Amino acid sequence: MRITIYTDGASRGNPGPGGYGIVMMAGHHRKELSEGFRLTTNNRMELLSVIVALESLKIPNSDVLIVSDSKYVVDSVEKGWVFGWQKKNFVDKKNPDLWIRFLRLYSKHRIKFQWIKGHNNNPYNERCDELAVAAALQPDLPPDVQYEGSIKKENLF
Repeated sequence: MRITIYTDGASRGNPGPGGYGIVMMAGHHRKELSEGFRLTTNNRMELLSVIVALESLKIPNSDVLIVSDSKYVVDSVEKGWVFGWQKKNFVDKKNPDLWIRFLRLYSKHRIKFQWIKGHNNNPYNERCDELAVAAALQPDLPPDVQYEGSIKKENLF
């Protein structure tokens, strides 16, 4: 059975408070996930939504279709860029912590990506956006530890 996963990320400011939203469907089953962070970027949330969805799969070697409005995520995988970045240890690439986490999951399933235009009245994409925005608006958001740590390292001097 194919698992279809819709994902979206959002941030209020870039960087700023952000969140992700996920809608997962398989047969008659449907699951929604979301989470927010106090300081992050839109691209981190787009990628994290895919990671969290894949981490929640219980059956290895699943047939998965990920539908995303993020060219950053879809093109990085479907055009093979991330595999080149991996060979070069992600030197000078953003979000290496998340890409490494993604690649560990990627090999565990049969994954295809499909890009969809955002805010184009697709009900699942719209729902993911609602979830992501609502997550980013929550009070007392936790830190995106890896992101905030990388900012502190960049601003040492």
